Amino acid sequence: MDIVLTGTGSPIPDASRAGPSTLLKAGDTHILVDCGRGVVMRMAGAESMPPFLAAVLLTHLHSDHLCALNDVITTHWVMTQGNATLKLYGPPGTAEFVERQLHALEPDIGYRIAHHDVITQGPQVDVTELEPGDSFAINDVRVTTAATEHAPVKPTIGFRLEHDGVAVAMVGDTIPCEGVDQLAAGVDAYVQTVIRRDLVEAIPNPMMQDILDYHSGVVEAAQTAARVGARRLVLTHMVPAPTPDQYPDWVARAAEHFGGEVIIGDDLTSISL
Repeated sequence: MDIVLTGTGSPIPDASRAGPSTLLKAGDTHILVDCGRGVVMRMAGAESMPPFLAAVLLTHLHSDHLCALNDVITTHWVMTQGNATLKLYGPPGTAEFVERQLHALEPDIGYRIAHHDVITQGPQVDVTELEPGDSFAINDVRVTTAATEHAPVKPTIGFRLEHDGVAVAMVGDTIPCEGVDQLAAGVDAYVQTVIRRDLVEAIPNPMMQDILDYHSGVVEAAQTAARVGARRLVLTHMVPAPTPDQYPDWVARAAEHFGGEVIIGDDLTSISL
């Protein structure tokens, strides 16, 4: 199993970081978790493409986590010539969001059908809305869900993905909570979006201060990893985004609370399990 950080950025535009997304490769099964800006280009860099996807999982409906979903849908549709269905799983509200995306794409869909004889229908998207506690299979990957806490965004869900004896937790934006503990218990890798609480507190901007109450800090993520017995902690969606020379400081702060491996990196950082 490989985890590829296809987007380590945040809502703040960054020339070197795509928006939040993570690609899981389990054998021939490719699963994308969230669809932040630039994800299709990062998938290409990860030697994947939307047609390779067995499924897309959405943690919540914040724009920075799904603003490139229309690109995933359209690219999947065009590259498969309309002959494949994109499977999409997410919280309640996902089906309506996709319906509105397809409505916005209606002119483009019409143009392409009119121009390409091989394309005879619009994008086929199979949406399954999830509740915490749902479990299902994507090929030979077992997926379990649990509630996370990112209020006022509700509902939000995280995922535990298991394949061939390896388990990964991808929990999205959340503060520490019971659901995260359930998903990350004993995993080989726990992927957590994080902020540096000390640095954000020093930014004199009310909107930046607002993010403090609904994201895990580096310390809190490390404490969670230690509490649940995760083997690795993978940091992503870093705010404020560090430069590579600052990575050791981020890792050191986590290492004060967690004895396992701490991984931080640029887009396309890959972790093999």
